[in-house]
Amino acid sequence: MTISKERKAELIKTYGKNEHDSGSAAVQVAILTDRIKELTEHMKSHKKDFHTRRGLLMLVGKRRRLLSYIKGNDINEYRELIAKLGIRDNIQ
Repeated sequence: MTISKERKAELIKTYGKNEHDSGSAAVQVAILTDRIKELTEHMKSHKKDFHTRRGLLMLVGKRRRLLSYIKGNDINEYRELIAKLGIRDNIQ
């Protein structure tokens, strides 16, 4: 259920300012989005896995808070990020 080192490095390179920028909000959102997609696929076949469901909901909440932070600081960066990741704009 975790992301491989190679995949994480690829996400950091794509969404970060450089190869070592793993802490910026955009990179964190990209990594969380990748994990959320994996867990969503897992939940489709394991409907009664409530421990994973709780973890998934916690990840979604964390991503939502990070997106809210990005939207508050730079609306253009927010719009570009959600367009790249293919997620909906539902942050108030």
